Amino acid sequence: MTATARTPHADTAIAQAVAAQREWVAALFDRLAAGSRDEPGVTRDTYGAGEDFGHRLLAEHGKARGLAVSHDFAANSYVTLQGRDASAPRILMGSHLDSVPHGGNFDGAAGVVAGLVVIETLRALGIAPRCDVTAMGVRAEESVWFQVSYIGSRSALGTLPDGALEAKRIDDGRVLAASIDASGGDSAAIRRRERHLDPATIRAFLEVHIEQAPSLVESRLPVAICTGVPGNFRYPDARIVGRHDHVGTPRRFRRDAAMAGAEFAVMLDRLWQEEEANGFPMAVTLGRFHTDPAVHGLTTVPGSFAFSLDVRAYDPAVLERVEAKMLAEIREIETRRRVTFELGARASAAVGPVDPVIVAGLEAAAARQGIATMPLGSPASHDSAAFAAAGVPIAMLFVRNEHGSHNPLEAMEIDDFLAACTILADWVMREVA
Repeated sequence: MTATARTPHADTAIAQAVAAQREWVAALFDRLAAGSRDEPGVTRDTYGAGEDFGHRLLAEHGKARGLAVSHDFAANSYVTLQGRDASAPRILMGSHLDSVPHGGNFDGAAGVVAGLVVIETLRALGIAPRCDVTAMGVRAEESVWFQVSYIGSRSALGTLPDGALEAKRIDDGRVLAASIDASGGDSAAIRRRERHLDPATIRAFLEVHIEQAPSLVESRLPVAICTGVPGNFRYPDARIVGRHDHVGTPRRFRRDAAMAGAEFAVMLDRLWQEEEANGFPMAVTLGRFHTDPAVHGLTTVPGSFAFSLDVRAYDPAVLERVEAKMLAEIREIETRRRVTFELGARASAAVGPVDPVIVAGLEAAAARQGIATMPLGSPASHDSAAFAAAGVPIAMLFVRNEHGSHNPLEAMEIDDFLAACTILADWVMREVA
């Protein structure tokens, strides 16, 4: 099929070519789950045995189908259908292959498999693309392991923040640089800020992902087209320091770190409510929020309180405004409660605006294929945002998924996944034919 020979039958042919891959798609997801099973759910630990397994499986798939397979110095994996013009900016499709501990099988992996489906669709339709079309398996998106965002994608783009390579894994203390090297990467090249991916050579980065709140389930639609990826600021290891006291200590003498933490949480919730009431969607998460288990007890006034904070929004101005208000309120809490907030290292990730032209193209592709969609802002951070921050046009498709993500109950249906692949393949075909 050529670009000038398309007819209404061509649109049907795309859907048929995608649907014909159902068997191997389901089998690949099953193999991925079986090789990383960690009841309950799966664990594909960042720069560990689980993630390494996922990347080996991706490489084996690519080699078995005669595709070009390569890796970069962050140990990201690339499976490529090579194009007619080696100088033409390539199309990258992908997502991450790591998971949270005891997570689900589809978070991240769906985006990698979607890229493989598009490649196989082009081949089935006899299309030799003018540019490289690549499915990318990204490393280390789940920041729970090293508490650094977008390690794989930002390493490939040469934008990993200073000091990130010294981060330690939360479970075993392994240093990120050594972990990258152990998985076949080259941390020294990352430290030198060498760049494997030049944004000028990338036409687009396209990411399929399961939805992470049941908006599509509620709307009874299979696919959504992303309107934006939030940025964030984070304090992964913050604490409040007061003084441990006897349970009978009168209030006027107390330096109660737990009460200060409670006041801090209520304050953040109020800021969140105010922003959303003014039309600015955002999210606040206190992922860790606890007294010191080594010394806390029923009859002890807590003198130490630990927490982690993630604040995300779609507008950099909102993030800046909320953080400034938060810091001002912290100073007031410190004075009232006679405690000290030690926020520790700060991390952040940029807002990821989607490319409006690509979004319009995906909407048109969905209409041609007769697939009902809705617009949906991402509630979560994704590697797409790292590409957008580097100047690469991005777009995302979300697949209906009951029970949320980051848990063993992820429930993506293969038919819904193939619907997203059909939309993506339709857009890619028109770009590369």
